[in-house]
Amino acid sequence: MDYEKTMTQLILHGGNARGAAYEALDAAEEEDFKTAESKLEEAEEEFVAGHKWQTELISNQGDEQSPSFLMIHAQDHLMTAQAELALIKRMIIQLRKTEKLTQRIAKLEG
Repeated sequence: MDYEKTMTQLILHGGNARGAAYEALDAAEEEDFKTAESKLEEAEEEFVAGHKWQTELISNQGDEQSPSFLMIHAQDHLMTAQAELALIKRMIIQLRKTEKLTQRIAKLEG
């Protein structure tokens, strides 16, 4: 296993997942939920790709090998992406509800 390549892939996919998740949130804030859903799918795909690298790392690490700072950083990157993705999904649900309520209020006031 190429240790540095694995760490780079964890960081790369974690960063890509976070970036796409925030793009989804930006789109949802503009009430562009189609783009938001597309970006959430992209974020999820990136996270899954990173998780595959994480699984490879865990399954190929020997007992005698101590975690390095790079490994901790890479793991943190991926797990932070997972947490932020979950939170952003919930935020988008709330933005959808807000949009529906805003439309209902506008209709009632109209």
